[in-house]
Amino acid sequence: MDASTRPMPELELALMRRGVDELTAARECCGHCHRTPLIGERVYTYRSGRLLCELCRSVQRDTPLSSHIVHGPEFGHTMRIADQRTAA
Repeated sequence: MDASTRPMPELELALMRRGVDELTAARECCGHCHRTPLIGERVYTYRSGRLLCELCRSVQRDTPLSSHIVHGPEFGHTMRIADQRTAA
């Protein structure tokens, strides 16, 4: 039997589903189109707590309370080298 067509045991399937559910719960998504905003895209938060992507912002008539840019998973875990030398 080919390895790609083997039946998946129940435990393996349950673990895979749990992992996908955890990844889905941790990420932001648009309250209108349910799309996951791309890295570098601006998202807007409204008084109701609703989060809208740049594409769906025109759907909401209210002014957003805040906005932020979506960062990748490496954000905050990278090092920035700062030149500490004084000008001579």
